[in-house]
Amino acid sequence: MPLTADPETCLLLSRDFRNAGFTADAVRAAWGDDADDALGRGITSPAHHAVADREDALAVLARFFVLGRPVRPEILARALAQTGPDRLRDAGFATDTIDGLSATILIRPQRFEDDAGVVDWWFASDLDESARRGALPLTHVLGVGGASLTLAGLHLPTPSEKVLDLGSGCGIQAVRARRYADRVMATDISARALAFTEINALLNGVDRIQTRVGSLFEPVRGEVFDRVVSNPPFVITPRTAGVPSYEYRDGGREGDTLVREIVTSVAEYLSPGGVAQLLGNWEYRADEDGLDRVRSWVERTGLDAWVIEREVLAPIEYSELWIRDGGTTPGTDDFDRLVQAWLDDFAARGVQRVGFGYVLLRRPTAGPPSLRRFERVSQPLAGALGPAMAQSLATHDLIHRLDDDALSSLRLTVAPDVTEARHHLPGAEDPSVIELRQGGGFARTVTVDPALAALVGASDGDLAAGSLIDAIAELLEVDAAALREDLLPRVRELLFTGFLTPSPGAGPR
Repeated sequence: MPLTADPETCLLLSRDFRNAGFTADAVRAAWGDDADDALGRGITSPAHHAVADREDALAVLARFFVLGRPVRPEILARALAQTGPDRLRDAGFATDTIDGLSATILIRPQRFEDDAGVVDWWFASDLDESARRGALPLTHVLGVGGASLTLAGLHLPTPSEKVLDLGSGCGIQAVRARRYADRVMATDISARALAFTEINALLNGVDRIQTRVGSLFEPVRGEVFDRVVSNPPFVITPRTAGVPSYEYRDGGREGDTLVREIVTSVAEYLSPGGVAQLLGNWEYRADEDGLDRVRSWVERTGLDAWVIEREVLAPIEYSELWIRDGGTTPGTDDFDRLVQAWLDDFAARGVQRVGFGYVLLRRPTAGPPSLRRFERVSQPLAGALGPAMAQSLATHDLIHRLDDDALSSLRLTVAPDVTEARHHLPGAEDPSVIELRQGGGFARTVTVDPALAALVGASDGDLAAGSLIDAIAELLEVDAAALREDLLPRVRELLFTGFLTPSPGAGPR
């Protein structure tokens, strides 16, 4: 059904939502934590059972827009006193059915928190498989899911003038970007997806988001941006007859080609100092490590790069994940056929595993790239990572210009979220393992030796790092120059990863 991004309808809807207290926390409380968790797995019956007999506005809106269940028009009219059912029909948000008025789209509340504070949003998307009671159409526009929330949390919070949201989908990245950016350009191959982007901007009172239809960078040829963000259709899908290709996740390329295209093309769309952030998959082939593969893509771009691999799946695991995502369940002939198609596709390229992670690319303001970091981070992470990444980039820009003498002159401070753990063998006086643990950011754990542990423990901002190393060398009765040579590279790493912070005003003069 055609959608209309009508400003008046969206304004009235948002007023009705506020009046009903239609927030993520309120909806979760309405049907309980267990039902809400089940809803995240596509199981709607516990949530529906909890609110099925309620006619208050919150419960009615939750049934109608979150679960996609029909509601009698007169009941919905009371919950949407300002909007009314007729406006929903005219905008393509609802249609009459035998059981009452039924939503043709989902609108689900989201709570988001960043450095600017907490905000309650609403995001519209197409009906999912639980609301449709069946498989998704190939043109499905996905709502806010785990991957999109991950990318939203990765956005650097630093101010930008102009941002490109490449492959906007329902528009969460575009709306998120307006928290720090003056203007956003949202592009997508799907006109329907961009209609949702416009609707969601209106629902949330967000202006200065422009939309253009087209594939990848085609709609913005010749333009440059301070920031490019993208949750692209990176899923590796067989280009085989009978295998469905969904617009929201499948880029129409063989293997990981689409992610490679973005990585190798984005430089010409970045202004000096501009940053691109995207999610992606990459293949591990028989003769090539996955991160080495991404490294080869970056090599000739002239860009700084920070690539973080979060997980690696075997071909069978990867196949099952995305076949289920499309609504095909195990135990059926279709599921078995699709699994074999995926496995055959991987085997043809010698793919042994598939990596998933985050890619940050930055165009240097001058000179060659100075940051090339490819790492695996598998520990559980909580909260937005954007602030930690921004701090790491700022620290890198400081310390990469410092030689060891200049680094030694810095006064350092232990970050407030860092703790130390010492492990002793029974009866041993000295620890066998010393660990530094990070409470925020990437929640890293680093094993250190007594000398580095002593340096970190003494870093309170009073003395320069070099003076501390000299004192530790004297205490340990080792050569001070040799200890500096050993410790300073590791100090650079602890600075980048946020265990240590440089004193205010540090840097070359």
